Amino acid sequence: MLTAGDPAPWFSARSSTSSRQFFDLAAGQYMVLCFFGSAAHPASRRVLDDIDQSQERLEVLNAGFGGVSVDPDDEKTGRVRPGRRTFFFWDFDRAISRLYGAAAAEGPQYAPHTLILDPALRVVAVVPFDQNIETHVARVLDMLSQLPPLSALTGFAPVLTVPYVFEPEFCRMLIRLYEQNGGRDLGTLSEVNGKTVRVHDHTFKRRTDYEVSDSALIAAIRSRIERRVIPEIRKTFHFSASHIERYVVACYDGQTGGHFRPHRDDSTKGSAHRRFAATINLNSHEYEGGDLRFPEFGCRTYRAPTGGAIVFSCSLLHEVRPVTRGKRYAFLPFLYDDAAARQREQNQQFLSSDLRGVPSVAPAIA
Repeated sequence: MLTAGDPAPWFSARSSTSSRQFFDLAAGQYMVLCFFGSAAHPASRRVLDDIDQSQERLEVLNAGFGGVSVDPDDEKTGRVRPGRRTFFFWDFDRAISRLYGAAAAEGPQYAPHTLILDPALRVVAVVPFDQNIETHVARVLDMLSQLPPLSALTGFAPVLTVPYVFEPEFCRMLIRLYEQNGGRDLGTLSEVNGKTVRVHDHTFKRRTDYEVSDSALIAAIRSRIERRVIPEIRKTFHFSASHIERYVVACYDGQTGGHFRPHRDDSTKGSAHRRFAATINLNSHEYEGGDLRFPEFGCRTYRAPTGGAIVFSCSLLHEVRPVTRGKRYAFLPFLYDDAAARQREQNQQFLSSDLRGVPSVAPAIA
């Protein structure tokens, strides 16, 4: 069983709200993860009823509740239902419960308990089901109320800012290229039945991209990243990037509320090879909103100067806040090394037909 300070293992599973829900995307808020086992058990029923009566309190505390059920009848009979701040994982094979130590490796033994997790999904407290089950939820909520409010969490994310990557006129040229050709919605990558596919959901992401195809311009972009970004990554993160993926000029338009909700850039088989993402801002002074935020590290937002880059691990949860005025233009490549390039090649088999062989990759270092 986990103890305070341990990172909560990531997993994905079918849930009361999704055919496949990724637990790591719950980061950025306080999280209550409750291994209640079965809602038919009186102690579990009391906890779930008390949680159901505490939706407003959870909202005030910026906390979500995830319940883990191992009883198929909980779903079949509707004994548990999602609420404004609550959802349930269906763990009928007990895989999640074993991962967290609630279920024994073999046999029916089950140890119901509740975990309180911080915004980075680290364990703050473990609250077992005990003889005082009538006060279980009250104790959990009291512990949550003692934690700092999310607005007070202003730690720095492990990101690298690199100025002067693109010259001002180079930025303007890329913006003009976008405006002359327009952009299109490339959607996001998702896993469906073992395949990486492109999906479109404007509630999750609202952005249009122009894909650069001119070989001379690609070479000019690659040269600047080679000389000005890759050495800084090597120095800061001790990582030698050797490939660039994607040559796109992106536009987040304030008129349509351009945004990208919290996500990770390496969460599918088709993107698992990505190691670092770079956001090179092209017009930082011409829009409002649209800043980067890393929810696992608090509410601080990040904006590189015009022509500058913010570089970060693709595994970090991040979002682009809605643009409220103007248009935000950015160049958005991914960087990786030779080992990741081999991984990318191996994972081509898992791509949908429209994604296979997309010619958006070129060596970063000659």
